[in-house]
Amino acid sequence: MERALLGGGCFWCTEGAFKGIHGVESALPAYAGGFDPRPHYRAVCSGTTGHAEIVEVVFDETIVPFETLLEVFFTVHDPTQLNRQGNDIGTQYRSCIMPTTSKQGDVARRVIDEMQPLFDADIVTTIEEPTHFTIAEEEHHDYYARNPAQGYCMAVVGPKISKVRAKHAHLYTA
Repeated sequence: MERALLGGGCFWCTEGAFKGIHGVESALPAYAGGFDPRPHYRAVCSGTTGHAEIVEVVFDETIVPFETLLEVFFTVHDPTQLNRQGNDIGTQYRSCIMPTTSKQGDVARRVIDEMQPLFDADIVTTIEEPTHFTIAEEEHHDYYARNPAQGYCMAVVGPKISKVRAKHAHLYTA
């Protein structure tokens, strides 16, 4: 199994996009990329920790390649928005890839170059070290699945997940 660490804005959206993909064993919300060795939700949301909200995706590369996960990643968020996704503003919502192997770093750079022509603005996704990686609090795990009627989930998370599942329907298990 391999690990992918991907930040595409609010981790509730990103986590939900990876749930149910054939070959993905787990997708968990997490924090990484900052200087605080013990990040927690309120501190990360304040923008003072340097951390991004990310998702740890554990996957079987022989079933779903990292490149395919990056295609999903670039569908679930707008990689041309610097330090924001919609109304979520701050470095904690930055678009970032935190490779766990040197191969992932090479693949990420190549996929960004390949994806650039699909966007009208420059992709601002960073490739960075996953400093102080920490799994988020349990209350954030499967947040959308447990709270589909919550306002933010209805207005933001649900539409993003629907978009991803429509575009990449062939990746999801029944």
